[in-house]
Amino acid sequence: MFPDLHVTTGIIGSVVCFLLYAAPILTFRRVIKKGSVEEYSCIPYILTLFSSLTYTWYGLPVVSSGWENWTLSGISSLGVLFESTFISIYIWFAPREKKKLVMMMVSPILIIFGMAVFFSIFSFHTHQMRKVFVGSIGLVASILMYGSPLVAVKQVIRTKSVEFMPFYLSLFSFLTSLLWLLYGLLGKDPFLTAPSFIGCLMGILQLVVYCIYSKCKEAPKTNPDIEQADELKVVTSQDNTKGQKP
Repeated sequence: MFPDLHVTTGIIGSVVCFLLYAAPILTFRRVIKKGSVEEYSCIPYILTLFSSLTYTWYGLPVVSSGWENWTLSGISSLGVLFESTFISIYIWFAPREKKKLVMMMVSPILIIFGMAVFFSIFSFHTHQMRKVFVGSIGLVASILMYGSPLVAVKQVIRTKSVEFMPFYLSLFSFLTSLLWLLYGLLGKDPFLTAPSFIGCLMGILQLVVYCIYSKCKEAPKTNPDIEQADELKVVTSQDNTKGQKP
């Protein structure tokens, strides 16, 4: 029964993780519609790509023993597809400076992943050693991924607006972390448990910040020059009215 619970948790976690990966579709629909990335950051998608690549490889029989982590590998490979698409759209609509920044971040991630695959195949010859090596890289990648929304949290606090931190993205991030935490505990896998625990904390932080600042309504900004011009028009109008009286 215990292995069945482990697999069932992995399947449920995969479903919720799919919703997490699909959540930015609405964001990029807006990007395509407006033809601009506005104030959105690409960092969370780049780090999620890194994590997805690593755990896709981690879950394959080359690293894990058999298909014990097939649910993890399957949903992570889908994550690679989603994140690659989002990053491509971002690059297409981003200004030149942001395009360069994104390419400078994506390139080393792909190089590191390629080196991880190479060394795990040719330098380590047991599943346990490969799991420790790839899992350590995945641990770092996941912590960076779960920490990346802090960029959005900082922006929310600065602007007092949750416009660029979607609620569903924060919610699914928390639920995904919670389920993979349970999956890691059932499978006694520290390389899943540790980053998922941090992900839970980050998810709670995002939800709390969202609840606080979603109630804040920023006062509409006015241009002082326009206000002065309007006042001048009112004064002039009053003087003309007085001049017309007998």
